[in-house]
Amino acid sequence: MAFFVTRAKRNLDYARRDYRLVDKSTGLRSDSTIVVCGPKSAGLYPDSLRRVTYYAADLDKRQVFLTNNFTLPALTIAELYRCRWQVELFFKWLKQNLRIKAFYGTSDNAVKTQIWIAVSMYVLVAIVKKELKIERSLGEILQILSISLFEKTPLLQAFSQDSSMTENDAVHNPLPLFN
Repeated sequence: MAFFVTRAKRNLDYARRDYRLVDKSTGLRSDSTIVVCGPKSAGLYPDSLRRVTYYAADLDKRQVFLTNNFTLPALTIAELYRCRWQVELFFKWLKQNLRIKAFYGTSDNAVKTQIWIAVSMYVLVAIVKKELKIERSLGEILQILSISLFEKTPLLQAFSQDSSMTENDAVHNPLPLFN
């Protein structure tokens, strides 16, 4: 059976049916069984939900999670959401920096291939950054690579801090197409 973990909205109308004791030293604040009360919400999801409240000390924020899983420990539910959020942030970064705005195909294979190409690109740029000890961010490195893609500029020269790559100052040295 599949289950979900999601954040609860602040204005969620619910009624508590049961609660479980939690160890507050772990960051957990509450673990209860609820049912949603709003006329539309109750009709859309009439089953009981589990509401887990967690205080994230690193964010100084109280977070409330809803799940349909009643067997996992409450701390695991909070950890699952944190891990899920890290994946969301990673894909947000991929979309912003590797320019995946839309998928070129709709099949599972096409989507997976495009994502793997983007991840491979990210890993290659991260390796270049580490091996060449480049101080620039990965986003800057990707921008420089996209600008100087067809130029015969050595990588270290392209990434050096003192050589600013502008349209007017760049030395255009394109690769010959026909020799």
